[in-house]
Amino acid sequence: MSRPPPPPLDATDRAIINALQGGFPLSETPYADAAQDLGLTEEDLIRRLRHLLDNGALSRFGPLYHAERLGGGLTLAAMQVPPEDFDRVAELVNARPEVAHNYARHHAFNMWFVLATETPERIGEVCREIEAATGLAVRNMPKQREFFIGLRLDL
Repeated sequence: MSRPPPPPLDATDRAIINALQGGFPLSETPYADAAQDLGLTEEDLIRRLRHLLDNGALSRFGPLYHAERLGGGLTLAAMQVPPEDFDRVAELVNARPEVAHNYARHHAFNMWFVLATETPERIGEVCREIEAATGLAVRNMPKQREFFIGLRLDL
């Protein structure tokens, strides 16, 4: 259930993470523009981002969008997974394109994940598909109220 920690970040990796947390250029050449602001080449920025993703320093690099405002569905789901089966179930859950995040927790419900779908109705379908694939129940917990907390981690 636990991964080895990623290797230490160098100053350039920290600068990339710090700079790109606040946004990404909206242009015809966003990687080139971001790289120029960081004093890098476009190729070096892309290579470093791939490395940060591959070694686990970053779990994701991409846009955040409000699925519900785009007509989609969004929910938090949880499962009770036997510890000896956790890796197998995580692999099945994470293979779903609708799974945005998946976290292990020390709790009776030890796997928590976020589903984002193209339609609200698809949430229930995906939960049932995960149940069929894993043989385990999925607890669907749609939000009751939304809070926005801006989080920025300066490294």
